[in-house]
Amino acid sequence: MNVNYEKLDNVNGMITVTLEEKDYADKVSKELKAIGKKHAEPGFRPGHVPAGLIAKKFGDSVKYEIVNREVGDAVFNYIKENKLQVLGQPVPQVDNEFKLENKDFTFRFKVGVAPEFDNHVNKDLHVPYYNINITDDMVNEQIDGLRKRFGRQVPGEETEPNAVIKGVITELNPDGSVKEGGIVVENGIIAPMHFKNDDQKKLFEAKHPGDVVVFNPAATCDSNEVELSSMLNIDKSDVENHKGDFNFEIKEIIVLKPAEMDQEFFDNAVGKDKAHNEEEFRNTIKELLALNLENDSNYRFSIDAKDAIEKAVGELELPVEMLKDFLIRQNNEITAENADEELAKMRGQINWDLIRDSIADKFNVTVTEEDLLDEARGVVVRQLMQYGPNALAEQMVEKYAQEVVKDPKSREMLSQNALNRKTFEVIKENVTLDNKEVSVEEFRELFAPKAEA
Repeated sequence: MNVNYEKLDNVNGMITVTLEEKDYADKVSKELKAIGKKHAEPGFRPGHVPAGLIAKKFGDSVKYEIVNREVGDAVFNYIKENKLQVLGQPVPQVDNEFKLENKDFTFRFKVGVAPEFDNHVNKDLHVPYYNINITDDMVNEQIDGLRKRFGRQVPGEETEPNAVIKGVITELNPDGSVKEGGIVVENGIIAPMHFKNDDQKKLFEAKHPGDVVVFNPAATCDSNEVELSSMLNIDKSDVENHKGDFNFEIKEIIVLKPAEMDQEFFDNAVGKDKAHNEEEFRNTIKELLALNLENDSNYRFSIDAKDAIEKAVGELELPVEMLKDFLIRQNNEITAENADEELAKMRGQINWDLIRDSIADKFNVTVTEEDLLDEARGVVVRQLMQYGPNALAEQMVEKYAQEVVKDPKSREMLSQNALNRKTFEVIKENVTLDNKEVSVEEFRELFAPKAEA
């Protein structure tokens, strides 16, 4: 067998496969013998059918199948062994002749290939890198949030912004008197923090058990049927008849008491034995913030690095016709009429994928099984974080990560994520970083929509 590659232009080539009888004859013979062992004919048991009869009946189909397989394998292996970066799929040429009576065959396949280019990842390329400053206010804000998260509800003497208020809700007439036969909810519960109307919220500020507040339930929720029927304990179909004012006689105020800065809180907030006093706790919070902010900085770097590299490389030449042919073959909704439009939508991603692969190849970036597990662990940790640090037991994370890696769809996603991450890591190591110190507010501004000129 002979396989040759001819470069037609920068992004197109031709693979020619020449197959002689000696390349496939033994395989055809072996396959026919295997059929003969199982196939029966009238008057002949399996294994006793004459070889000539088997060859006459199955010879052509077996030869066709094996020649096709040999040629397909030859094209695939040539591409793999020669690291030919094919875009789309090899397309057999219309002049390929496959006459079964022939002994030797020649097949040609046109291929679209990636263009050669310089990815410009070197120290001459400058990319901004934003270091986000951690302030005491940020640490305090994080601690306050955690204290509220792990706090507990207790009876209060005065309403607070996050208070839950219990009492009797009584319907009123337009003149403010109690409506005879009106709605009375003995065990009413409201949470002003969730009111949609600020004026209604203010009515409950600085109130105490025993106070009576006149409010409008319909106004608190924009007359939402579900919320109003729940608050007044009536059917949704009846809410239209009860949109006036009501009394709320406060019986009990429940407020959130933030967690004390003690060992139980430290363990709940950052994990068991990670901090033993307030100073250690603050330092741990600062470290966690630094880690999160570093991830944010790296994410921003990936955006800026991609932009800088794409500008340096410019738009790549692509085998347009081959890619359109591939899209039409792969998707029934893409036709010759809309293939140009569909390819235009994908062109930016194709360009970047080629650039990324070029960088990965230049710096020998590979994705290992451990890389896939690292990505899977990250996915699992993010899912378990909602249940608190104590849910992040190492054995549990590892167990779920192993399961994620085994799923074929997840595995492909993890592989792409790992390749992207490792590629940006080598980009960061091999370009010149223009370090900039910024506040959180300044960093967020980088993601604000740009005003139109």
